Amino acid sequence: MNISINKENYENLTIFEEILKKDASEMINEALELYFEEQQKKLLEKNLADENAMTNLSYDEFWDDVEL
Repeated sequence: MNISINKENYENLTIFEEILKKDASEMINEALELYFEEQQKKLLEKNLADENAMTNLSYDEFWDDVEL
């Protein structure tokens, strides 16, 4: 796997390595975990919104063919 990091992120990574006394790999893995959690949350919310959009009926539409 070949990963490239832009200059600004690389500089921040080296600065925070010193400040936090953490290895760059550890910080990258932590950042990726947060990123993937956020993306999963967005996908779940989108899927829920899509599902609700398909099943949202008005009161009249829902009760239209119901006979009591």
